[in-house]
Amino acid sequence: MNNRTKLMIAKPAQEVFEAIVDPAKIGNFWFSSSSERWETGKTIKLRYEEYDAEGEITVTDIVKDKKIAFEWDYGNIHNVTITFTQTDERSTVVEVNEDGFVENENLIPVLVDNKEGWVYMLTCLKGYLEHGITTLRAALVHG
Repeated sequence: MNNRTKLMIAKPAQEVFEAIVDPAKIGNFWFSSSSERWETGKTIKLRYEEYDAEGEITVTDIVKDKKIAFEWDYGNIHNVTITFTQTDERSTVVEVNEDGFVENENLIPVLVDNKEGWVYMLTCLKGYLEHGITTLRAALVHG
């Protein structure tokens, strides 16, 4: 079972890609910190200072400006693939596909929560890249 989320960002694919893989940029819209630059085969520690939480991902594949694939443990291993499709010289469709969801009685709430997280991350990324807004991340409230 997989979950897919897409959003258009008015920036070239190279800028969108770099915002994710560059640890100096990721804190502007997603995690507060990333231990190092994302590259194939690396295990990256990601931290949310606001929630006193951290986790690790294993980067499984990178194609510069086109794709980032990684695994993370979401109770079981999930595979995430982020693709960047540049539609013209200044716009990119960012698509996130995550699979590994367990089909059980909790599947629908888990899928909805996951979709909400990706929509929020992509919205923060859009605000950061298009308008320089760095204060959106870590404001999503569950409950």
